[in-house]
Amino acid sequence: MSSSHKCKRAVLVLEDGSFFFGEGFGAVGEAQGELVFNTGMTGYVEALTDPSYAGQILMMTYPLIGNYGVCREDFESDGIKVEGFVVREACTTPSNWRSEKSLPEFLEEYGIPGIQGVDTRMLTKKLRVYGTMKSTLVVYEGKDEPNIQELIEKTRTQPAITEIDIVPKVCVKEAKRIEAGRSLDVVLIDCGVKWSIIHLLKNFANIILVPYNTSAEEILEYDPDGVLISNGPGDPARVKETIETARKLAGKVVLYGICLGHQIISLALGAKTYKLKFGHRGANQPVKDFETGRVFISTQNHGFAVAKETLEKAGLILTQINLNDNTVEGVKHKELPIKAVQYHPEAGPGPHDTYFFFEDFAKTMREYA
Repeated sequence: MSSSHKCKRAVLVLEDGSFFFGEGFGAVGEAQGELVFNTGMTGYVEALTDPSYAGQILMMTYPLIGNYGVCREDFESDGIKVEGFVVREACTTPSNWRSEKSLPEFLEEYGIPGIQGVDTRMLTKKLRVYGTMKSTLVVYEGKDEPNIQELIEKTRTQPAITEIDIVPKVCVKEAKRIEAGRSLDVVLIDCGVKWSIIHLLKNFANIILVPYNTSAEEILEYDPDGVLISNGPGDPARVKETIETARKLAGKVVLYGICLGHQIISLALGAKTYKLKFGHRGANQPVKDFETGRVFISTQNHGFAVAKETLEKAGLILTQINLNDNTVEGVKHKELPIKAVQYHPEAGPGPHDTYFFFEDFAKTMREYA
């Protein structure tokens, strides 16, 4: 890392008019997006490269980030997907045999601005009280102070996350087959899929990865044993093409969903979704499974949820809930082979309590084969 990062300065501006100066790292430039926080103590590489964070400026609540560096093996996509990064302290000299580069070098490589030296605890409490906020992050060099008033205005007028279509920016543009030498074939609808999902699916299935706007007719032509709708960024209600596809696939094929995919399936069947105040982002969310009575710790990353009171008319049964706030974590259809979960069962970087989701998917496909 060049010594130039030492003279970078940064400011984070929120839509409520508050602003915070700190030290800049990563790329010089400006980023806009919804400010959200992640409570994971590890997994910053997975979070930075998770397509579900597109359109958002990510803040880590754990105070020291970057101490084990960056390793390509931990990527969840082809590169950084967050708009900007906020930490208490960024480590510039990682200590880890797997490390290939430092966190500041990683951000610089992908043109992503970062800020350190801000009170992330106070900012997290602020978001918990007032909800996620539109924000602007500027990293600059020298003495050219940005115009704060202009930045506040710019922050307030940027579109909200509910007003932008982000899924098309992070999904594949054309279908591709991922051969794994398995007997099952799964069509994976890519709304911003994490690579960990693909790795786990390959344990039991060949994958046909298709764009989010692939029609049900095209998907059925592949004659799949099952269809999985992936995670992804933004407001599920805006992903109308995938909702329509899910609606037409219901009853014709084994249909499973993860995170955004869970919300899309619920919407397709007639349930409703709503925006959470500050979302669930981290690796420590407790989920209770009603069928086994078991509680497991899950990895999550979402700002929207399915409305519990709308499940009944959608023909869905509540199978799992979040023990922190009683939000919907899992559903299944009363009659059809349809199941979905709100959390991330692939759980990069961990914990791995919820891998059974994939085993259940494989078992259901074999039953209906």
